[in-house]
Amino acid sequence: MNATVVAAASRSGSELQACSDSRRDHAPQPVSAATPDFAGDHFALFGLPQRFDLDVEALGQAWRRLQALVHPDRFAGASAAQARLAMQWSTLVNTAYRTLLDPLTRAAYLCRLRGAEVDAECNTAMPVEFLEEQMEWRERLDDARAEGDAAALRELQARVEQRRAQVLQRIAGALDCAPAEPRLRACAACQAGSEVRVLMFIDKFRRDLAAQRSRRPADPGA
Repeated sequence: MNATVVAAASRSGSELQACSDSRRDHAPQPVSAATPDFAGDHFALFGLPQRFDLDVEALGQAWRRLQALVHPDRFAGASAAQARLAMQWSTLVNTAYRTLLDPLTRAAYLCRLRGAEVDAECNTAMPVEFLEEQMEWRERLDDARAEGDAAALRELQARVEQRRAQVLQRIAGALDCAPAEPRLRACAACQAGSEVRVLMFIDKFRRDLAAQRSRRPADPGA
């Protein structure tokens, strides 16, 4: 995922918020005992706590329930205005779901909610040790590609996955264990934002590595 995508994802909440604010007072009410909160954030929309360590299964269940409520087919006999609103609802639900499903965009979104924009397009600062590590990964990938070394690719993939798990753990610690005091909470979100930028580069390298492995013949040790 490139910087533009991450930045767009982190901004999506405010854009959808404005969209929902303009229509919430005029929308047809879904036939349900639990009316979705289209005026809140993505977590509120799905009835989930604002946490990075998210119950993905619960997210999927909530997404399917909301899609059943707001699917445009349910408003096929409604007015043109109501049909358009149903389409907007469905788009909002799908965008919110995709944002929360992916750990990278979920973390960026949480940072934004807590006043710490990741701003990946402009802020590309990285810890020196990670930059050195990334250069080493690239060199190992180039060597393995040149030598056709499938075992080296597997070993590199294992190292990258281990590093990614560590970054995800640090993001969860910063976002889910942050103090309640607003200033300290915002500071923790800034720390998480730095880790999000690291995660962005790790995920890009993972895609490059996966693409390289997919181009190789089947390997018995894979």
